[in-house]
Amino acid sequence: MADTQPTAASVPGVQSPAGGVVEPTAAGAPAVRLSGLAMKRRGPVAVWLGLTLITLGIYQLVWYFKIHKELQEFDRRRPLSPGGSVLVLIFLGWTVIAPLISFNNTGKAIANAQRAAGLPVTCSPAASMWLAFVFGLNTWYMQRQLNLVVEAYPGAAPGTEVSLAA
Repeated sequence: MADTQPTAASVPGVQSPAGGVVEPTAAGAPAVRLSGLAMKRRGPVAVWLGLTLITLGIYQLVWYFKIHKELQEFDRRRPLSPGGSVLVLIFLGWTVIAPLISFNNTGKAIANAQRAAGLPVTCSPAASMWLAFVFGLNTWYMQRQLNLVVEAYPGAAPGTEVSLAA
């Protein structure tokens, strides 16, 4: 009897676990329309230089947490750990290798977000990693790439639901 009960994946207009909405198709079978939450546009130079210098580096950690949280909410199919990413920078920053791996993984997450928004993938995980050695330009680069995703949804306020292309 329990197997005859409707689930979220079979009821039209109901939120699915993957973060989309179930819509009926022409054939009658339910199809999931993927959606996520819009991200906030930030100034790349302000993120890279301005706010980081004013706050003595604290803003970069806050920014890193925020972009991971926004990436997680944008595409719920790809789990991210915002807190874990920041903890790597705080506690393992002295190893140099761990932050580089974290920056590389962030570049991959940004590339996946570009793909989910239906954009051509222009974010290079390697550039996200190696630009850390060039005056910390990796934050500027990553924010520039994130802004491309934000601009794919003109007029969408941060935190509002947007549909994903793939």
